[in-house]
Amino acid sequence: MAYIQLCFMDTTFTWEIKAKNSPLLIKKCSHCDSDRFYCSDKFRMNAQKKNIDVWLIYRCVKCDNTCNITLLSRTKPDLIDKVLFHSFSMNDRKAAWKYAFSTELAGRNHLKTDYDSVEYEVTDNFSKEDILHVPDATIKIQIKCEFEFNLKLSSLLKRNFLLSATQLRRLFEQGVISLLSGKEPRKYKVKNGDILLIDKEHLLVMMDFVDSFVVKASIDELDKTVTSII
Repeated sequence: MAYIQLCFMDTTFTWEIKAKNSPLLIKKCSHCDSDRFYCSDKFRMNAQKKNIDVWLIYRCVKCDNTCNITLLSRTKPDLIDKVLFHSFSMNDRKAAWKYAFSTELAGRNHLKTDYDSVEYEVTDNFSKEDILHVPDATIKIQIKCEFEFNLKLSSLLKRNFLLSATQLRRLFEQGVISLLSGKEPRKYKVKNGDILLIDKEHLLVMMDFVDSFVVKASIDELDKTVTSII
């Protein structure tokens, strides 16, 4: 008699958080009354004898006045990684954003960063049908984010599931949503690699609610369009 053993692999879904812009720099402009600068995604390089200085260029959001943030000072070129040096030379945006989001750089230069200015979008790799096929009572969702910007977990959840603060607090208290790490979720700030644990039944209900809201919003928008034409 043959026995067939069914092995269920651990299923972890993904939310990928993609920043749409780098954070603004909080700094008083010397040319106008603005106190915000945006990253230009450009570098300034200056050679002094056998050393080189590198800055990341910021511009005032109001008058475009420039502000240079020090990345490297009096550094020998052969000590700089060749790929990084090329990124500086080519004004590589990905490299610029890496520094713009860096808390280490901000601390070293005594900078204040406006992380609230970062807009973002969230993409996932699963559907309601995928959730239904998972045999476990708890669903795991891993968070992926190339850049961290002090995003509160509570803000992410309220946005993704259209929850009120009261509703979310109740879900936290009931253990419906928690972190695999065991850390307190209410004031937690999202980090790359975090894994959320969400009760399967509650997750399905929340996904249904979001879907119905999106459909209603689409219908309302269609009604407005038809009314304007008529």
